Amino acid sequence: MKRIVAVLISVIVALSAFISASAEDDDFDYLREASAPLKGTQLNVYNWGEYIADGKDGAADVNAIFEEITGIKINYTTYDTNEDMYTKLKSGGTSYDIVIPSDYMIARLIEEDMVQKLDFSHIPHYSNILDEYKNLYFDPDNEYSVPYNVGMIGVIYDTTKVDPEDVGSWDLMWNSKYKGSILQYNNPRDAFATAQFLLGIDVNSTSTDDWDRAYSKLVEQKPLVQAYVADEVFSKMESGEAAIASYYVGDFLLMSEVNENLDFYFPKEGTNVFVDSVCIPNSAKNKTAAELYIDFLLTSEIALENAEYICYASPNRTVVENEDYSLKGNEYIYPTEEPITEYYHNFNSDMNNMMSDRWNSLKLEGSSNLSTYIGIGSVAALAVIWFIVVKIRKAKRNKYYEQV
Repeated sequence: MKRIVAVLISVIVALSAFISASAEDDDFDYLREASAPLKGTQLNVYNWGEYIADGKDGAADVNAIFEEITGIKINYTTYDTNEDMYTKLKSGGTSYDIVIPSDYMIARLIEEDMVQKLDFSHIPHYSNILDEYKNLYFDPDNEYSVPYNVGMIGVIYDTTKVDPEDVGSWDLMWNSKYKGSILQYNNPRDAFATAQFLLGIDVNSTSTDDWDRAYSKLVEQKPLVQAYVADEVFSKMESGEAAIASYYVGDFLLMSEVNENLDFYFPKEGTNVFVDSVCIPNSAKNKTAAELYIDFLLTSEIALENAEYICYASPNRTVVENEDYSLKGNEYIYPTEEPITEYYHNFNSDMNNMMSDRWNSLKLEGSSNLSTYIGIGSVAALAVIWFIVVKIRKAKRNKYYEQV
């Protein structure tokens, strides 16, 4: 792996050298010329957390390189889940030029007319995308999105705390031996999928009965769960605070660099495969700059930097064919024995509302309900006490006036 912590001076020297070399690279000739009229403008990028080479741990800062080459200022913010991104985008409170959702969410954004078609004359390096990642179900005509990363979910576990006889299935996430050491996704689609795969339910089922069964399974799991997590999973698994987590295989590789006791498997019942892709929202104010940014991400140098840093499978031909790519042929992200996989598909509004309702109910189950009941009880008790105090004071006042 190239994601090794370096001394600060080495990082600065390496980044400076990369930027200088990149500024003279033929791969960026088009970018320098096309971006000239846009110098001084701003590009609002909204991406997942921990999902771009950002100058940490000896990696290049790709956003800084883009700014150096183009003179376009990047305003970069992050989100934890597809649903968080969708809600923020739907609210219209902030305008974004770039978003990087997963496949099913892209289908939803297209259906709701929230993203716009791309002008591929501004994205010449699209030719670097492998054919197997074109014409996918969520964007069959390759009009709205450009693949960024490919991944699968599975189970991460601490080999010093988990019995090897217990691994291999999603049922590890429900094993009472590990109560208080299990981490579950803090987003509905992935969390429900863990239960659906375990129960043999189609993750794209629209049957209410199927979702009720999955919901019951998650309710059953809840007393065993230490926390519902997004990026917090890194610190918890790296430190040994938790022993088991359902998460993305690329992130496991990053965690295992810090905690060598961690291992990973794709559950035998099947798992989700996803393609995260770059899109431009309809509200974008700097569309041409956004398309140039997409092209920049597809260049061989930048695609390799991101692939090395993020540790997800790359859809970029120049990366997977590069003999210097440290993850080339890695069995976790490029498994020779393909696990059983299924894409998530977009649901209609009724299904999305149903899923959200069940997710919210899950969060109120068990211990959360107890807290609610305690809160309600406390308020009621205070009300009773206040009523008694008022009655006593009133009685004292009446007695005083009677004596007067």
